[in-house]
Amino acid sequence: MAGASLLTLLDDITTVLDDVATMSKMAARKTAGVLGDDLALNAQQVSGVNADRELPVVWAVAKGSLRNKCILVPLALLISGLIPWAVMPLLMLGGLYLCFEGFESLYHSYTHRKQVKDSGHLNASSMAVKDETHGDLKAYEAKKVKGAIRTDFVLSAEIIAITLGVVAHMSLITQFFTLVIIAIVMTIGVYGIVALIVRMDDAGLYLSQRKMLGRRGKVQRKMGLMLLSAAPRLMKSLSIIGTIAMFMVGGGILTHGIHPISTLFSLLAAMTQSWFLIGPVLFLIIPSVLNALFGVLVGGLALLLFELAKTIQKKVKG
Repeated sequence: MAGASLLTLLDDITTVLDDVATMSKMAARKTAGVLGDDLALNAQQVSGVNADRELPVVWAVAKGSLRNKCILVPLALLISGLIPWAVMPLLMLGGLYLCFEGFESLYHSYTHRKQVKDSGHLNASSMAVKDETHGDLKAYEAKKVKGAIRTDFVLSAEIIAITLGVVAHMSLITQFFTLVIIAIVMTIGVYGIVALIVRMDDAGLYLSQRKMLGRRGKVQRKMGLMLLSAAPRLMKSLSIIGTIAMFMVGGGILTHGIHPISTLFSLLAAMTQSWFLIGPVLFLIIPSVLNALFGVLVGGLALLLFELAKTIQKKVKG
């Protein structure tokens, strides 16, 4: 009898593990699109720190990301079980925050360039660093890490919500282990790639300085020089892509929660599907472009209301 019970238990465990593996694969496919945005955003967030501090900053953000997921996984299961209707409003708040942060970043970048131009200072780059760090590199680094972890919280929440939608019909234990696996894999994947990106220049320097003779040595040195040349351009482009990704992800979350707008964007994309040659391409990119534009609009409105609230608060206190 005891042997039969043990075999039954082992069979149950095997079934659960098989379900978890299947659900994890499905969830990974569903969240693959968010992974690209997550990567661009996080690479952007850690850019701008000293070269010797890049990996410690990435590690600090990765630990913060794991802490985020340790909060989000049980919270998602709790909300899904008790108040499932609250999942979308909470996600929309996160989307609103991403749009606000993206627009605030654009606004401050614009106003800073305008101040530099009006002041007539030639050394704009040194002014930017001094302005941003206020002479305290540790405080600047801590601010970058804190901001990156905040942004990661919203993106992690979206990944957890998508995964939860995939496994909603499964048992609680399958849901839990699937969420844990996706959380760990996504964190390792994103921050592992970010670490490789920020240290790409080191790899280029190493290859360019190798003293290997022959054709193989020439190829390695050429590859090293290419990496050294590409590294700053890649980081600059990731900064731009990261800002765009903020609006695309934030706007996408908001439009998904506002059904009429989501339907309108889908109809506009469908109208172009039959166009010769470019139709299928437009059908794929139009929803993302419209989501990003909607994110810019909402982010600008949110920043305007935020600044207005600050002005009113100052007047009340004054």
